[in-house]
Amino acid sequence: MISHDYDAINVEENLLRQIEIKENQLKIAQESNMFYVAEALEIELLKLRSQLPEPQEQELQALMSLLDD
Repeated sequence: MISHDYDAINVEENLLRQIEIKENQLKIAQESNMFYVAEALEIELLKLRSQLPEPQEQELQALMSLLDD
């Protein structure tokens, strides 16, 4: 169970890192008036954000893992 939790945390941290990079790229594209690039980055950001677990789901998983232990 612990390795499963570690993997889930690792995946989430990776997603958050990717989101941060895309946000920085988006900022640069907007400042450089690269409209089509900015639009593509916004779409990619939406896809990445949709992969993040919901906060309530995270809390439920944390509670369930306490019960499992």
